[in-house]
Amino acid sequence: MPKIAFLACPATLPGSPTRRPDAFEHDLQIGALRDGLKGRAEVTEIDWRAPLAELAGFDLAWLGTPWDYTEAKDEFLARLGELEAAGVIVCNPLEVVRWNADKLYLKELAQRGAVTIPTLWPERADPADVHAAFDHFATDRVVVKRRVGAGAIGQDSFTRDNPPPADWRIDQPAMIQPFLPAIQREGELSFIFVDGALSHALLKQATGGDYRIQSLYGGTETPLDPAPADRAAAEAVMALLPFDQAPLYARIDMVRLEDGQLAVIEAELIEPYLYPEQGPGFGPMLAEAMLRRLA
Repeated sequence: MPKIAFLACPATLPGSPTRRPDAFEHDLQIGALRDGLKGRAEVTEIDWRAPLAELAGFDLAWLGTPWDYTEAKDEFLARLGELEAAGVIVCNPLEVVRWNADKLYLKELAQRGAVTIPTLWPERADPADVHAAFDHFATDRVVVKRRVGAGAIGQDSFTRDNPPPADWRIDQPAMIQPFLPAIQREGELSFIFVDGALSHALLKQATGGDYRIQSLYGGTETPLDPAPADRAAAEAVMALLPFDQAPLYARIDMVRLEDGQLAVIEAELIEPYLYPEQGPGFGPMLAEAMLRRLA
């Protein structure tokens, strides 16, 4: 029987004393895979930092919830390279992860023709960069993110009336974007793909006046039957990914611009939550795609 590793981290593994409050997403995601496989493969939850000899015994490694990789990107990439060298099928592959780990990939997608959010790319971000961004974008509010980051951790939003304090810094590569009102008015649309085909879509909305849509901040999710133009916009982003083979899984997150077009916020190809509860057919679809890779 094939052996699948569901790579995780101490913040998501069941029973961990440091488990995050949103780690229920780990349980739902691995549960969907096990239900879809129906006993045709053995799935084991394991820390991605486990001994290489132990990880090399698996046939396939799914980057399930290694949510701490953003604080150890180089170590994570090295580990994936070691797994591939040992003959383990890594999903998504090192080539995909290396490209996707730095949000500078959004610049490449824009160059390829994707509709994206206007962005400044400072190597470090300080108050002067934020003030310059207000003028550059002719806006009164901006969002500042780490280029290597996930889950809105380390993210800030500032207005002209409430700018960053003098000692505020992001001492790593960053990105600054104009705040888009649609994120609060409509929400964020997410499109889940398996082997390049759409599995399901959902609408993620913030609560309590926040703009962050993650469950960690109280965000909610609703299944979505996307309009044909919205579905086509997400499929267009998938078609622009620079890989010969479609990733095993992908989550394309989009927000509506003032002209009605959907712009890509993120092409999540490393360890995204794939919202199986909003897509009842997702588990079987993912299972079959994994089994094809193992065949």
